[in-house]
Amino acid sequence: MSLALLVTTAATAATPSAAEFDEGIDYRRVEQPVRAEPGADVEVLELFWYGCPHCWHLEPRVQAWLENKPAEATFRRLPAAAAPHWAPHAKAYYAAEMLGELDRLHEPLFRAMHEERRRLQTDDALIAFAAEQGIDEAAFRNAYNSFPVDMQVRKSADLVRRYGVDGVPAVVVNGKYVTSASQAGSNERMFQVVDYLVDLEAGAPGAAAPE
Repeated sequence: MSLALLVTTAATAATPSAAEFDEGIDYRRVEQPVRAEPGADVEVLELFWYGCPHCWHLEPRVQAWLENKPAEATFRRLPAAAAPHWAPHAKAYYAAEMLGELDRLHEPLFRAMHEERRRLQTDDALIAFAAEQGIDEAAFRNAYNSFPVDMQVRKSADLVRRYGVDGVPAVVVNGKYVTSASQAGSNERMFQVVDYLVDLEAGAPGAAAPE
């Protein structure tokens, strides 16, 4: 067997084919597709909750994927306000984002909750935690309690409902498809499904679905 054929065979074996991913098994189609954010090529949206241990365990895999993500993909996170007790964490995320301080809050909050076992679930606890990370407490409190942050949390809850997501972490591709580790079989395979769906959407005319 020639070296070229060996290389081709190895690459084919390492790269999942489209036939390996089945709609209804590895991913599902959103019943009423949601338009992706303006400016996105193919939007990849991670739905998560800071209180979710599976979301914390997924973080290294997310970072690894971001280093080699498809050029057509635009990545965003959505702190899922799927239940009332999830809303404070969504508010903390959006408040930090508003202040340009997300890097100071995101990973430390995950780590504090899951490695240090801290119960950071109330408004005051989250505001105090942000201050511990060097974020101006008064500015964070104002952002946390602001109308724009409240509206973003309401939008998050609405998107979770429209996507039909009942658990996190989950990934939505271009507002049309939802996948998760439980659907795909593992975190690794979930991102293979994401790459497949990005390729699918990148090659589709009018990839962003209408509202």
